[in-house]
Amino acid sequence: MTSRDDDVQAVLAAEDRRYRAMLDGDLAALDELLAPGASYAHSSGVRDTKDEYLAKLRSRYYVYRRAEHPVERVEVTGDAAIVVGRMTADVDVDGVPKTIDNLALAVWTRAGGRWQLLAYAPTSLPR
Repeated sequence: MTSRDDDVQAVLAAEDRRYRAMLDGDLAALDELLAPGASYAHSSGVRDTKDEYLAKLRSRYYVYRRAEHPVERVEVTGDAAIVVGRMTADVDVDGVPKTIDNLALAVWTRAGGRWQLLAYAPTSLPR
């Protein structure tokens, strides 16, 4: 059995790998990091399944130029974890450059001894 601190570090490492893979266009890494039933919401309000999101990355509908994800806290309960923080990014969406600055919530689940992203949801900053 792992300690809570080990779990937090493993989730943070998975978050780092996910953002690195987004920037690198590493679809193989993202395929491993996203749970089969993943739900990925975007700041536009569009929500993709794992397959839809990977297809959009493959077609270069989304091209991440810069992405940062400062984390405020990680909560682990059993085989589930939430990462509360922020996402700032420069991304091309269907060829149109956009700058994103949102609060973010990522939900991770542990399956087969590894952490996978189950859901991601951005939220507009308070005005």
